[in-house]
Amino acid sequence: MGAPVNEKQQRTLPIGDERYAATETVVVRSPYDGVELARVPACTPADVDRAVKAAAAVRAGGALPPWRRAEILDSAARLLKERREDFARTIAAEAAKPIKTARTEATRAVSTFAFAATEARKLAGEMVPIDAGDVGEGKLAFTLRLPIGVVAAISPFNFPLNLVAHKVAPAIAAGCPVVLKPASQTPLSAIALAELLLDECGLPPGHLNVVTGGGGTIGNALVDHHDIAMITFTGSPDVGWGIRERAPRKKVSLELGNNAPVILEPDADLERAAKLISVAGFSHAGQSCISTQRIYVHRDAAGRFAEAFAPLVAALKVGDPMDEDTDVSALITTADRDRVKGWVDEAVAGGAEIVVGGDVRDGMLMPTVLANVTPDMKVCRREVFGPVVAMQTYATLDEAITLANDTSYGLQAAIFTRDLAAALRGARELDFGGVLVNEVPTWRADQMPYGGVRDSGNTREGPAYAVREMTETRLVVVQP
Repeated sequence: MGAPVNEKQQRTLPIGDERYAATETVVVRSPYDGVELARVPACTPADVDRAVKAAAAVRAGGALPPWRRAEILDSAARLLKERREDFARTIAAEAAKPIKTARTEATRAVSTFAFAATEARKLAGEMVPIDAGDVGEGKLAFTLRLPIGVVAAISPFNFPLNLVAHKVAPAIAAGCPVVLKPASQTPLSAIALAELLLDECGLPPGHLNVVTGGGGTIGNALVDHHDIAMITFTGSPDVGWGIRERAPRKKVSLELGNNAPVILEPDADLERAAKLISVAGFSHAGQSCISTQRIYVHRDAAGRFAEAFAPLVAALKVGDPMDEDTDVSALITTADRDRVKGWVDEAVAGGAEIVVGGDVRDGMLMPTVLANVTPDMKVCRREVFGPVVAMQTYATLDEAITLANDTSYGLQAAIFTRDLAAALRGARELDFGGVLVNEVPTWRADQMPYGGVRDSGNTREGPAYAVREMTETRLVVVQP
């Protein structure tokens, strides 16, 4: 099938009112077959400085009025919907995300912009009952919500369109100019989105600037720049918390990793759970912060669940992301494939059993199910970020909750049960930013408050929540 971008096409970047084409470039290749898709500028710290200064100049000129922000966001939602297939094919090519999954991502980005448009229209402060105390008698008080300033947005490779949308759309709604650094492996969707916003949706130059390059140079230059007011980062905990330490005077919003657990009680609908987890554990080769990774199944239900689950995983089609039937494709790099394979081998050496997969075929790690794992194994203790799920049995719900909580992460978790009391216990006692009942922890709606605790981050995403993160509250007191 045809590639969504021209091979060896050199892309330019919007920085201020220019489209920047550098002499030095970075090659973007398909993770599936290594084909060169495009070349993007290898930016320098000087390029970052120009981009931030362009955004700061826009900031100094005053924010766009809310009605205009909303119109721009509405236009983006409409055009993204019309061009869903184009964006999906770009996602599939640069990220090796199966095309049917890439279409879902493109559709979700439409929702992200639509919800951000709503927030732009209703963003407001509140009345303060200042005369509730005698000192405020005769005065009027209210708050305004004002843009925090220039936002540095650093996005990951695994959702190269929608996770960019979750940073850029709320920033536009809040009135904040943005400097965006997309992941080096997957910058093409982000560049296409920026071009759409600037060229067709009416976003003025300087409100969205894109820089491409490595985190050690471009990322650090953004984090350190004195004109950046806020950093929004999605990625690994080590990098995210390193940014937080590096920029103590800036607002830093972090959405980080996880090793999502799911508890299966003996009364659960095991067939339904098996169907959902067979997708949730392996979609985009497990490269999602909330990919289902740890399965805790009651010992009385373990046999029935395994009988339903294993054949579904074994039937997943692995191959070309452009093939309409493909369920799982390549990991983002061969180094990541080898790392995940090494963790699987280490678990097996430690006593785990391979139920499905575990091998590499045609350069791709097959969807893998491990049984008889122990909590100290890397496949349980750390974030795999690959097509691997690990099963362990338990005897009581107390034990299952303890096992699920035995992690430094805390993004999302799930419990399957027909028992309302058990479900409510899970909701109260699973120490995660989100707890899902009779649904996989991989489920997300773009308008919900999404984020974690502990190593999984310090913020909540979703346009309504991100917009408020990107604004400051100003108190106004009026003495008539």
